[in-house]
Amino acid sequence: MARFEVIPAIDLLDGQVVRLEQGRREAKTVYSDDPVAFARQFEAAGARRVHVVDLNGAFDGEFGNLDLVRAICRGSSLRVELGGGIRTVEAAREAWAAGVHEVIVGTRAVEDSRFVQELFKLRPGQVIVGIDAHGGKVATRGWIRSSELDAIEFARTMEELGCRRIIYTDIATDGMLSGPNVPAMERLCRAVPALEVVASGGISRLEDFGTLRALKLPNLVGAISGRAVYDGRIDLASAVRLTTADEG
Repeated sequence: MARFEVIPAIDLLDGQVVRLEQGRREAKTVYSDDPVAFARQFEAAGARRVHVVDLNGAFDGEFGNLDLVRAICRGSSLRVELGGGIRTVEAAREAWAAGVHEVIVGTRAVEDSRFVQELFKLRPGQVIVGIDAHGGKVATRGWIRSSELDAIEFARTMEELGCRRIIYTDIATDGMLSGPNVPAMERLCRAVPALEVVASGGISRLEDFGTLRALKLPNLVGAISGRAVYDGRIDLASAVRLTTADEG
């Protein structure tokens, strides 16, 4: 099995580290004005990657926190993946130039398959497709628009176009500390065995990482947690140890 990564998250809105409940802009909790400090704490705990979302970009379509993202890239050795507002090739190039390792594309991948295919060719392996779903259907524009597009069928389309990794977020559980939607995750992983899949949404206890790892799905390569780490419900160092204990 591939190494399973515990991936802490940093969500940025108006220059602050926040978490939203179910993606609602008005339902935010502010944690810090210093995302670099968070990144360094994550690094010290053993994380190798950080999931960063520019929420201003997700809602408004343009980066609102790129200077902070650049500071995170420069201030730690973490592999930085960035989502939120990457809807043009120029925006992707801007993110890579800031030091981001992978860009995450969601809305534009749904709306224009030619765009995401161009990115796959431009930087193979450095483009992640974010699939945000509610009830198995894809949502876009910072989760404020729903569609009738089936999440699994969309994942299969991305695979055909050259995608290598997706992040699957279950909107109903995101930020709610209710545990991951394990059946949905298992269905998706089995449907696209050639894609690397990262779970997101609802991870609230150390045991949730163990539950996902115990599925023994070769293409389930990681899980993201934000609020539970911030609130101290999950000790990040313990989560890293738990998910790497069986590695040789």
